[in-house]
Amino acid sequence: MVDIINELKIAEKTGELILGSRETVKAVMQGKGKLIIIASNCPERIKKTLTHYAQLSSIPIHICSLTSKEIGEACGKRFMVASLLVLNEGESEILKLVSKE
Repeated sequence: MVDIINELKIAEKTGELILGSRETVKAVMQGKGKLIIIASNCPERIKKTLTHYAQLSSIPIHICSLTSKEIGEACGKRFMVASLLVLNEGESEILKLVSKE
C-alpha cells in the first residue's frame, strides 16, 4: 500500500509538484502533469473544473482521504493545498496511486 503522506514528502523533495488549485488548473489546461491529487475537502467547483480538463488531457486523478490542511503539511507548507499536480515524481512511488484505481 502506498503511504501518500510519505510519497508526497519524497515527491516534494526529489520531484516537481505544482501546489494550489489555480496553478494546477492552469497547468492541466496546457496538458502538463502526470497525476492530479485532490483533497477530500476540495470545493466541488474546483473538482469539476479539474475533472473536466483532466479528461481532455488524459491526466489521471486521485481523490485522496487527506484534507487540504494535511496535504499542505505533507508537502512542508504552512497553508492548505486543495489540489496539486505531479509534474515529476522524482524518487517517490506516488504514481502507483494511479495503477491501483
